[in-house]
Amino acid sequence: MGNLDLIKFYKSSRFKPAKLKALFCRVALTSSIFISIIAVLLCIVFNLTSIFVVNKNHSSLSDSRLQSAFLMQFPSQDVERYYDVEVTRKNHQHPSEYELEALQSLDAALEMLKLGKIERAQKLFEHALALSPKHPDVLNNYGEFMEYTQKDIIHADHLYFKAVTHSPGHSRAILNHRRLAELVEEMDLTTLRRIDKKRDSVASIPEANSALRKAKLEAYFQHIYHTVGIEGNTMTLSQTRSVVETKMAIGGKSIVEHNEILGLDAALKYINTTLINRIGHITVADILEIHRRVLGFVDPVEAGTLRRTQVFVGGHIPPPPSNIPPLMEQFEKWLNSWEAMRLHPVKYAAFAHYKLVYLHPFNDGNGRTSRLLMDTILMQAGYPPVIILKQDRHRYYQMIELANEGDIRPFIRYIAECTERTLDLFIWSTSEFSSELPALANEIKKSNHELRFSHDSLLSDKAIKQEL
Repeated sequence: MGNLDLIKFYKSSRFKPAKLKALFCRVALTSSIFISIIAVLLCIVFNLTSIFVVNKNHSSLSDSRLQSAFLMQFPSQDVERYYDVEVTRKNHQHPSEYELEALQSLDAALEMLKLGKIERAQKLFEHALALSPKHPDVLNNYGEFMEYTQKDIIHADHLYFKAVTHSPGHSRAILNHRRLAELVEEMDLTTLRRIDKKRDSVASIPEANSALRKAKLEAYFQHIYHTVGIEGNTMTLSQTRSVVETKMAIGGKSIVEHNEILGLDAALKYINTTLINRIGHITVADILEIHRRVLGFVDPVEAGTLRRTQVFVGGHIPPPPSNIPPLMEQFEKWLNSWEAMRLHPVKYAAFAHYKLVYLHPFNDGNGRTSRLLMDTILMQAGYPPVIILKQDRHRYYQMIELANEGDIRPFIRYIAECTERTLDLFIWSTSEFSSELPALANEIKKSNHELRFSHDSLLSDKAIKQEL
């Protein structure tokens, strides 16, 4: 109805105030509905256009422009432009002083990147991460820095994963993690294939080879030495060897340290004579038997029994004792499931190790029992027992802490690294005219005189054999 119609209607003899009021209400309601529909359509078109432009720009970036794109996309004047602000405000509506300082440090790091000062930027990123290790923006931006400037794909993907863990709606971290997922998985598979080739090389060496027998004996003593050393045992390699071979006491060393060595020796002999060549599942009873020998000389009462009290392991609180029996039954089912056994042996062994450590079913000896369970799985698959160096104990515990935070992949990679290093030791020890082993060079230099002497003795034995 136009304006002229309204005037005619107003002047007509049938004019009534009530009808005029109803007419104006209908016109106002129709106009508001029309305006709302127009606004909604404009918002939808704007959002679709923005998404299309972002996706188009992201897909058009070439590898040669990744670093420059990373450095140029962050204007330093406006924090809200390069943070995922909507997610951050929901999760950090009232940031602490540490978070505010972390964001300031992150801002300064991005400024240093624009100026090309990579080292200073890295220090600022690390400072921001130390102040707020769970902040998704800090994790995501530091991950992008590690990816584009340091070319550390593995570390970057781990940071993206942590960002998504702490903020599941962080869009940029999700995009970055998905983008690297296949590449990281392929890198891990390449490492496992390389380890399999080295395992096959060691398996092809005849059992009658004298160098192989000496290498196995040396690895046996080193395994005991490093395994008890991780738990704080102060025996040297030669003292450990003496205790195992002679059962004689070492002056100045505690009875507990002697019994830890004897217990691990007994557990390894039990595994070598029963579990390695046995066809069948690994049961909770087998794990208890391993623990019975590990702790049998130290604490015969607690050896081979599940804990009945609550324990605390640093920042990790294991399940209460009442839940341990059913959880161990679940662990046994998983241990013998098709899902677990179809994994690569190194992955399978690392998962079993971590799961048992996480449950912490015993009052003491959990780490040693878990490592022996891992060795059992690896030896059944044709690998030697893995030697985790005592000087790497802090890194070993750090990998377990990362797994506790939700990402077990760094722990699996660490176990794979230790497995490959152990295989390299066998290959080096059985190769003619072999020189210093690169994979163990740094560890040998860091170790004490006794450890270096043991490697030198292997080399001298081979030299004598060649002269004869």
